Amino acid sequence: MAEIYVIVGTGAAGMAAAERIRLYKKEATVIMMSIDEHSHSRCMLHKYLGGERTAEELSFVEPDFFEKNEIYWGKAQKALGLDLANKRIQMENGYQPYDKLLIATGSVFGIPPINHFRTASNVYGFRDLSDAQKIDEAVKAKQAKHVFIVGSGLVGLDVATGLMERGVKVTIAEMAPRVMPLQTDDTAAKAYQERFEAHGARFLLGIGASDSIINDQNEITAVVLSTGETVECDFVICAAGVRPNIAWLEGSGLAMERGITVDANMRTSAPDVYAAGDVTALAGVWPNAMDMGRVAASNMCGVPTEYTDRYCMKNTSNFFGLQMLTIGDINAQVEGAEIYVKESRDCYKKAIVKDGVLKSILIQGDISHTGHWQYLIKNAIDLSEILQKKDIFDITYGDFYGLDDIAEYQYNI
Repeated sequence: MAEIYVIVGTGAAGMAAAERIRLYKKEATVIMMSIDEHSHSRCMLHKYLGGERTAEELSFVEPDFFEKNEIYWGKAQKALGLDLANKRIQMENGYQPYDKLLIATGSVFGIPPINHFRTASNVYGFRDLSDAQKIDEAVKAKQAKHVFIVGSGLVGLDVATGLMERGVKVTIAEMAPRVMPLQTDDTAAKAYQERFEAHGARFLLGIGASDSIINDQNEITAVVLSTGETVECDFVICAAGVRPNIAWLEGSGLAMERGITVDANMRTSAPDVYAAGDVTALAGVWPNAMDMGRVAASNMCGVPTEYTDRYCMKNTSNFFGLQMLTIGDINAQVEGAEIYVKESRDCYKKAIVKDGVLKSILIQGDISHTGHWQYLIKNAIDLSEILQKKDIFDITYGDFYGLDDIAEYQYNI
């Protein structure tokens, strides 16, 4: 009888794992379960909300992915629990048995402990397609004119962009003194803030929400700020923080801390159960999730593999035509470090270097030909000699390549 491989979640980690399992196990039964009805790229949700793409156009795999790989997909099914003793998952429509299980349920948005926020009927997140669909329905049903957004990170600005594309006015509250506080410095943040404000957004920086007002339908109609000001709104979106989606695993006996505990092979504390992606709390970026999925799948299939490339401090963004790349902590206070800044009319660059080693870099503007920066940072490459000859922002791949005495390419790192 064919082994049953079950994957809960159809995000980056789950999809990468499914493909790898099918590569190694041609005869196995592969089943994927997800709460959504469409596989989708989370990075493209704002385009769905803004009307630029349909749900089908958000997919990051080929249209025939499931058929081609002979994978059964149980759509619109929420996982409710895990029975380790009997090796089965409790889904909304019954139990699904497994021989090998991968948990790749990602993360969920958090709701701050503000009065009515956790009980009102019109407070949304923006993490999955189902969230975007709820917001879309709310905009249509209420003919929404004004939305209050908590958080100005990547998710907050993404959802703001989608809503503004539809002519909805947005007010964005951020406890930090600037937008995208984890990815920007003051200069880069100002450039993005000005673009959003030019399109009608209002920012409340260094200001939090302290209370809210609800109507008879248990809907928030206004948010009260820490300053005492009241901001009217049609609904609220929480985009300030996420947590691994593990609530459904409570009481299962699976070892968990902030996320599911895994070893280097992505094995959990339970036999034949693996985890990958955001649900492990190891990394929250797309490439790392896919790597984890492939590593988990390989080990599920008996091919020993370890997850080793854990560097995840990289973010890219593109709002209103202004691109930005941030690698490392651009706001870190590194004792003895040198800070390099280069600014022109259409580009801003900042780098932090300590003892010849690049610690972090921010490039806002043209971010083409920047693939080498992550390698230099995560591997702590000593750039001392190169920096004696040229500006740090002029370093390219070419600085590490040359020809040896028989005209073959060689490189030094």
